[in-house]
Amino acid sequence: MKFNNRNVNIGANVVLGENVKLGDNVTIYDNVIIGDNAIICNDCIIGEPLGSYYKDETYTNPATRIGSDCLIRSHTIIYADCVIGDHFSTGHRVTIREKSNIGNNCRIGTLSDLQGDLKIGDYCWLHSNVHVGQKTELGNFVFVYPYVVFTNDPHPPSLVCLGSKIGDYSQVAVSSTILPGVEIGKHVLVGANTLVSKNVSDYQLVVGNPGKPIGDVRALTSKDTGLSHYPWPYNFERGMPWEGIGYDKWKETEYDR
Repeated sequence: MKFNNRNVNIGANVVLGENVKLGDNVTIYDNVIIGDNAIICNDCIIGEPLGSYYKDETYTNPATRIGSDCLIRSHTIIYADCVIGDHFSTGHRVTIREKSNIGNNCRIGTLSDLQGDLKIGDYCWLHSNVHVGQKTELGNFVFVYPYVVFTNDPHPPSLVCLGSKIGDYSQVAVSSTILPGVEIGKHVLVGANTLVSKNVSDYQLVVGNPGKPIGDVRALTSKDTGLSHYPWPYNFERGMPWEGIGYDKWKETEYDR
């Protein structure tokens, strides 16, 4: 993609860091701050106004902050009043609604829909076609695979909004559904096509519809090595902060949680 600055629209009080690249047809609304070395690809909208913009003549766009070294791919829309950390990336056609607070080193896959008013920690990877309802909270190093849905209305349609909470290092496999208000602990593995309707404690493997704990993830072994695969940070390091030094060493020196 060549950055030709064709049809780029930048609102008032916008702050762009050093070496920010903007693709064609990008719109950046008022009160947006973008960190150094960010890349905003073609046809993106940053700081999309909230619904009141269309009715309130006194509307002021809330601040939107996007960190440094981010890559936001084409046709992504990020609403106003979001705070997003450094080294953030999206696939194509991602929607992130207002009041989303997203940490550092997170990835949001193509066609994912984040409905806003949510919290996502550091190093969370959401793959393509993930739907995240309002009030959802994800810890750090949470992996969510394609077609997962986080719901939030216990008796639809209603005005009640109960987001789910997912602990550090947990994973939710493809096509699973997390029901409103469910709390999932740390290092949990939710199997594919699972409907999680009840709270899940740490280190559990949950499968089925409805989902039921069937064991401790630390008892699972790799078919290739015959060794335990979980906790997964001991066996996976690509893109992780412990890459090249090992998880234990990193915990000792960098991460006290």
